[in-house]
Amino acid sequence: MTDTPAPAAPGTIRLVNLTLAYDRHPAVHHLDGVIAPGEALAVCGPNGAGKSTLLKALAGILAPLGGHIDRSGVDARNVAYLPQQADIDRDFPIDLGDFVALGATRRVGLMGRMAAAEAIRAKNALKRVGLDGMEERPIGTLSGGQMQRALFARLIVQDLPVILLDEPFGAIDDATAEELLGLIPEWVTEGRSVVAVLHDLDLARRAFPQTLLLARQRIAWGPTAEVLTPENLARARAMSAAYDRDARECLIDETETHDH
Repeated sequence: MTDTPAPAAPGTIRLVNLTLAYDRHPAVHHLDGVIAPGEALAVCGPNGAGKSTLLKALAGILAPLGGHIDRSGVDARNVAYLPQQADIDRDFPIDLGDFVALGATRRVGLMGRMAAAEAIRAKNALKRVGLDGMEERPIGTLSGGQMQRALFARLIVQDLPVILLDEPFGAIDDATAEELLGLIPEWVTEGRSVVAVLHDLDLARRAFPQTLLLARQRIAWGPTAEVLTPENLARARAMSAAYDRDARECLIDETETHDH
């Protein structure tokens, strides 16, 4: 008699033979793995390794070319996604308080009135990230570090079980990075899953117990100390250097099994 696998815990995200492409060019190949609830996972790898593409798929922005993402009670509506700061329009005429309060849109609706409780939540979030008293500042007047603090405050207001961060600590000062990094263990303690694309391997080793090393396919996935080894990093660099950027899309055979 074959044992039936135990059902996944609520909030588990399972990647099954996941293949992703941009403009029909392969970006991530045949990726399998599990993101557990309350897990802090770093996604590392060379430039062009498919890290940001993977985050877009987890956020529901990019549909798989092949394979699928199994979700246990975690659809795209339950995912908070912070893209790289370059993707944020800072010329939009909105003040800081309203910008952070937009995190409550899913609860109150786009045209809904902001309840007093939501306004308090936004104010407390700004205080948590060190922007207390700056609610009326236009976001276009904020420094890079202040803007990143504001984005983290909006994540707090969103209050969702899965948080995706694309290079959240790049291009900001060390003090801001350290303060924002302190939110990660708090979120994990609350049972939220945090997945962050990182270039800083020391930061991954210090703050993220689990790591996926990606070079358009899975190099290694597991405890960070076991993944970010010199051998694995060298293999990731070699695979990235050998990648054919003119390759066509991967042809998917869902009946195949793929080893990693």
